[in-house]
Amino acid sequence: MAQNIAKLDEIMGAAPVIPVIILDDVDAAIPLAKALVAGGLPALEVTLRTPNALKVVEKMASVDGAYVGTGTVRTKADIEKSIEAGAQFMVSPGAPPKLLEDALEFDVPLLPGISTATEAMAAAELGYQRLKLFPAEAVGGAKLLKSFGSPLPDLKFCPTGGVSVQNARDYLSLSNVICVGGSWVVPNDAIANGDFEHIKNLAATAARLRDA
Repeated sequence: MAQNIAKLDEIMGAAPVIPVIILDDVDAAIPLAKALVAGGLPALEVTLRTPNALKVVEKMASVDGAYVGTGTVRTKADIEKSIEAGAQFMVSPGAPPKLLEDALEFDVPLLPGISTATEAMAAAELGYQRLKLFPAEAVGGAKLLKSFGSPLPDLKFCPTGGVSVQNARDYLSLSNVICVGGSWVVPNDAIANGDFEHIKNLAATAARLRDA
């Protein structure tokens, strides 16, 4: 079995930015997801970094038009819990072979994180052609991904880590970048204050990043 590229391309291609969400407040899950979807960002990555992360996924999965996935997936148990919570995709910070092999047992696709050509090639050997560059800015950013283009033409990326509204276009201009991941569209203070209109506006700006 190989990575479900068609499903990932549908999710990753839905908008230029996938919000990377760290949220423990279950009550904020639905209004946050609705604001992001309304702003034009339907693919949502909820990181497994808070006690209530899986409950947040369950809530967000009920929002019409949302593709809800989990991030910080590191073990087979994380995979199973993600799928049980309703995740439609999963994202990992790294690409250990055991995790990649485990993920291929399930229909819900995994987007593994890599930071070198060797890691990208190793993941590709196991059937993964859609990858996350992480931590993108720290390991070379858009220049690194541009250099991957010629020797690794079959691989496409979602860079995450240090990506912002200021540099997102540098990544999105590359032919091997489908989308970027970023947390700037979900500022903690706006969530805490219930200012979901502000988040909707941030999402709308992010959704237009591919425009001229």
